Amino acid sequence: MPGGHLTYEDRRKIADGLAEGLAYAEIARRLGRPRSTIGREIARNGGPHGYHAARAQQATTWRARRRPTPPPPHPAAGGIARPDQAGRDPEAVREYEQKLTGLLAGGWPPMAAKVMVCLLTSDSGNLTVADLIERLRVSPASISKAVGALEQLGLVKRERDNRRERYFIDDDVWYRAWLVGTRSMALWAATVRQGADVLGANTPASTRLLTASRFFQLLSDDMAAAAEHYRTAFAGSWTPTP
Repeated sequence: MPGGHLTYEDRRKIADGLAEGLAYAEIARRLGRPRSTIGREIARNGGPHGYHAARAQQATTWRARRRPTPPPPHPAAGGIARPDQAGRDPEAVREYEQKLTGLLAGGWPPMAAKVMVCLLTSDSGNLTVADLIERLRVSPASISKAVGALEQLGLVKRERDNRRERYFIDDDVWYRAWLVGTRSMALWAATVRQGADVLGANTPASTRLLTASRFFQLLSDDMAAAAEHYRTAFAGSWTPTP
């Protein structure tokens, strides 16, 4: 019922709504639920492209058995959560984090997306394992696996801080990620072009691969030019890491 916990039937309707391409607001309207509830449910269970009703139900049951429900934020008069020390609305912050997590989860592992969002939205730009466990309510192993995936992409660094691991994102995080993408496009171009040679000149398959190779090379060149423009425009404000 509205205001209560989501049931399996609710989750099945959410999955059906996503399959139909419905907006979160429309799914929420059909279920008679707040939009924030629907957004939170989808973000924590695979995002809009990875949400499955049965998995979401199972994950919810597992979480309920694993830990007690965290206490709600301290309410102000009228039941509204108090702004934090920077004057930010906690509910608005949570909704934004869920939206950004859903966006990143479309191409990343869900937990890696959640960890990245935690780092991006932290004022310090760095968090310990304990910080992430407290915010995400997951195991240390889940955090370690997610950070490992982000390290492979060059997005996160880790350092020792009094025997604790602390994870960082730098000001040039997107620049380095872009360079990884640029190199990936160049590798695609070279590999696909090699296939054209193997399949023989002037064959339909070779022509198709050559067209694809030119496409990836164009992307690589454009991305390299954009990276250089970014580096030049921000020269002096940060030191890019190759």
